Amino acid sequence: MLAILLPVGEAGRPAANALANAAVFVLFLLNGMRIARSEIAAGLRNLRFLAPLVLWVFGAMALAGLGLSMLGQGFLPPLVAVGFLYLGALPSTVQSATSYTSLAHGNVALSVIGAAILNILGVFLTVPVFLTLGGTGEGAVGFETAQRIAFILILPFAIGQLVQDRTTAFIAAHKPKIAWVDRFVIALAIYVAFSAAVEEGIFVRVDLPAWAALSVLIAAFLLFGNLGAWLCGGALGLPHRDRIAFLFAGAQKSAAVGVPLATILFAPEAAGFIVVPLLLYHLFQLVVAAPIASRLALRSHPDGGD
Repeated sequence: MLAILLPVGEAGRPAANALANAAVFVLFLLNGMRIARSEIAAGLRNLRFLAPLVLWVFGAMALAGLGLSMLGQGFLPPLVAVGFLYLGALPSTVQSATSYTSLAHGNVALSVIGAAILNILGVFLTVPVFLTLGGTGEGAVGFETAQRIAFILILPFAIGQLVQDRTTAFIAAHKPKIAWVDRFVIALAIYVAFSAAVEEGIFVRVDLPAWAALSVLIAAFLLFGNLGAWLCGGALGLPHRDRIAFLFAGAQKSAAVGVPLATILFAPEAAGFIVVPLLLYHLFQLVVAAPIASRLALRSHPDGGD
């Protein structure tokens, strides 16, 4: 809303981009401090859960995003259609996946580990998957951006992991404030990206029929993500509580990774269009996940059976 009413403007865009990049650096530094190395190691050992989850998120969901992107070319502006491919290649969100797994009486520890590892892998896999599946044209991502990704995302996370033993008490003491840092960084990245989209005339280029088509495609992606992840967990023979963790880690998509990464990968005027499917998906996934989690909680027994 702020971007609509008071966009950054061309003169202030370089400073706003620099501030957003600095904020993303801080965010990934804090992520490196928060995600315990022992949790990463434990998740890597549970290959029965993790390997299919990685293939689902960066394989099946990415291919679904590609299909919806191709389908949307006839109804949506090209950059918005490319946004579905970008959405499909993103990792899941840790906070929402964990919260809904807990609400549904699923395996919370496994959800935390799985979603956290997906986010780490997303830094390395999202861009190659996006490029491999045809993320070119107006939404092109050149390999020259690898240096920026390494500096703004990977380097601070690595530093956070290295200093983690010395910062555990600090992180625990300031956990509520750090949660606000997360929100501020996401909000800032959305504001900078969407400001450019507003200046490029997003509400002129995306008319009412296009918004309607966009909503239908988002609904289709939500159905595929949730139903597909649930069926996949069943096909793997996962215990009920693990299957719930697979569902929410597999169907959720992370704005916390997707929006900041888009501001690094794309020009601001392109990023504002490309993140539109992500922002809508992120909103509706919260709405859809709540009743799903509540229904699963009613079906669950203390022993974790059906």
